[in-house]
Amino acid sequence: MAKPIPYEVRPTPTETTAREELDRLLESCHRHGLLRLANDLVSANTDVAQIIVGGLQNAGTLNAIQNLSALLMALSCFPPAEFYRLVFALTDGAARLATCSRDGAGDHPAQQGEQPPGLVGVYRLLRDERLWRALGPIIEGLKGFAEGLEKPVANPISDFSGKSGRAS
Repeated sequence: MAKPIPYEVRPTPTETTAREELDRLLESCHRHGLLRLANDLVSANTDVAQIIVGGLQNAGTLNAIQNLSALLMALSCFPPAEFYRLVFALTDGAARLATCSRDGAGDHPAQQGEQPPGLVGVYRLLRDERLWRALGPIIEGLKGFAEGLEKPVANPISDFSGKSGRAS
């Protein structure tokens, strides 16, 4: 009698293979013109390089690159949680400012047709604890801003890193 032939049923593939994904990516790049752009860039690499180098030699471009790097250095000093708080506090403040300017003076009594507070009202404002708690961080921030403006900086990268560099 004949020996039975072993037969194993292969599972139907449910996921695409890497080759199929690569073919799909290549076809998408071709359909959207990305391959043509890349091919044109490679073919004209000397022309493109001359344009890029010519653009980088402008004083304005160099200033923009240095300013962008200074901004990134400043952002690197902020822990993400503090930066998040700062950005959304600015967003909340700007939203309130926009609401107050759109509606008049916000929820201040003078908006309902009453007279401005006068000397007694100003005196009460000076003794308002909430006002001083709100103004305290703003005043400290302005002090730090003023100190930063007074500090002379010859080379921003050296000032940031503490390392000596070439004098510009």
